[in-house]
Amino acid sequence: MGQLRILAGDERTLILVGAGGVVRDEAGRVLLIKRADTGSWALAAGSMELGETLRECAIREVREETGLIAHTVTPFALYSRPKGEPNMFGHVYQPITLGCRVDEYEGTLARVTDESTDAAFFPADALPERTRPSVTRALTDLARFEATGEFALD
Repeated sequence: MGQLRILAGDERTLILVGAGGVVRDEAGRVLLIKRADTGSWALAAGSMELGETLRECAIREVREETGLIAHTVTPFALYSRPKGEPNMFGHVYQPITLGCRVDEYEGTLARVTDESTDAAFFPADALPERTRPSVTRALTDLARFEATGEFALD
């Protein structure tokens, strides 16, 4: 993305495609990471890299941000916002993100990574302060998907 940003300049809004995963433990608690850049709690998610699929992106982001190895994921939502907010470099992207449920995973949770300062499982009805609104939205959409099969498209 950095290479594309150099070509496009700092003022243009670029479309950013990515994916994220909702990981739950045996008790149904949701895994959140505390983002190193903002200090907010979020789902493991990020930008797609050249040569990978959205499924591969979701699996890679879960591994990079939590240390867990996702084996299977199920898409439940596709989110697009007309305009994002400036990142820490002042660049604006229009994000398009595939929300996936992580169905099978293994490994040991890494609480600190290059992109996070903490990670933990939380009950869906007791999320920590500074949880991003996108987490609540994803959990609501996932619950609807699991109850009705309705894929969220926004």
